[in-house]
Amino acid sequence: MKAKLTISLILLILLVLPACGPSTNTQVVDSQTIAPEDASAVALYKKSCLSCHAADLSGRVGPSLQEIGTKLSNEQLYTIIHDGTKGMPAFEKALNSEEIDALTQWLSKQK
Repeated sequence: MKAKLTISLILLILLVLPACGPSTNTQVVDSQTIAPEDASAVALYKKSCLSCHAADLSGRVGPSLQEIGTKLSNEQLYTIIHDGTKGMPAFEKALNSEEIDALTQWLSKQK
């Protein structure tokens, strides 16, 4: 009886553990996984965007930004961040043009 219980417990652990690990296709906004030249944009993302778009860019209240660089041009990204759209607020007063440009450049790399 103990052997069956032990085997069942081991099988359960083997089934649950893979679900606890990080996904292989997420783009975690983490200082250890970004290029140094993108550090300021990632800091801005964490401060201004993460609450709506999630750490892995998958979206929460706002839409997913994963692969956004294949969907929108730099100009479109800049305009959306600057002016806002639909439920997204405008950041023209919260961020200066250099900060918006840095976010635009970084988001355009998300492909």
